[in-house]
Amino acid sequence: MDSSTTVPTVTNSSSLHISQFILMGLPGIHEWQHWLSLPLALLYLLALAANILIFITIQHEPTLHEPMYHFLGVLSLVDIGLATTIMPKIMAIFWFDAKAISLPECFAQMYVIHCFFCMESGIFLCMAVDRYIAICHPLRYPSIVTNAFMVKVTGFMVLRNSLVTIPVPVLAAQRLYCSKNEIDHCLCSNLGVISLACDDITVNKFYQLFLAWIIVGSDMALVFSSYALILHTVLRLNSAEAMSKALSTCSSHFILILFFYSGIIVVSVTHLVKEKIPLIPVLLNVLHNVIPPALNPMVYALRMHELRLGFRRLLGGWRIVHLLQK
Repeated sequence: MDSSTTVPTVTNSSSLHISQFILMGLPGIHEWQHWLSLPLALLYLLALAANILIFITIQHEPTLHEPMYHFLGVLSLVDIGLATTIMPKIMAIFWFDAKAISLPECFAQMYVIHCFFCMESGIFLCMAVDRYIAICHPLRYPSIVTNAFMVKVTGFMVLRNSLVTIPVPVLAAQRLYCSKNEIDHCLCSNLGVISLACDDITVNKFYQLFLAWIIVGSDMALVFSSYALILHTVLRLNSAEAMSKALSTCSSHFILILFFYSGIIVVSVTHLVKEKIPLIPVLLNVLHNVIPPALNPMVYALRMHELRLGFRRLLGGWRIVHLLQK
């Protein structure tokens, strides 16, 4: 039986119900989408290797046991989780034509994607607040940003994003899927799945908007407000050296935050032209889930001197151990 078709089951109510979805991949280029598997696989491997290296370095180096690097380590774990949630299935689609996915697996993937995505936004907010306190209130920084503070903030973000994303798959699972089961996507996006439902999806769309504009939107507003206050404080500094150091510390954060939230806006806007050019929003959605996990470590490694020193000490230590074992 071809993987792109599913035999519906008939119930006593004479309604047709599907038992699995078919992820068709990138719309309009199904015949040659496998050629994109190599760059996507390389991006995924780069994201895994770089984020694992950053996390190990932060844990291994005592000089990096600071709040800023704590949040960076959490961000690395979130990036690993986000990329790993989607890339193995995408590679299976491109390489082995394994397009079928059961409804429970699809809803589980939907939940994990939303959870990690909101978690990344929350961690960017934590990093922005950390930099705001460090630069705008430097004397109070040690008393405010303590180990207990970091644990509480991180725990709050994990709890918030784990709970607010539960309704997304729950509401999607309550819909009736009775006819078409082919999704023109590489992953189980909420809007892509519920568009196949035979009943009303108004509540699903409303909660998706709530999640995007209230949760992630409020994070974005607070992040940019923090950096506006930071810029205002930095421009008032009398010392050019202090100004340069403050801007250098924040620039790497701001580059990634700008890329992350700009990507969200672009993906949202391209959904408006989905009927005319269906490939663009799907491809951008996939890239927005895999490029930031690969890009984040490179930006931090290039712009943070302490992290580069940590890499060298860690890799140098491994080289010495290897030589001693010989």
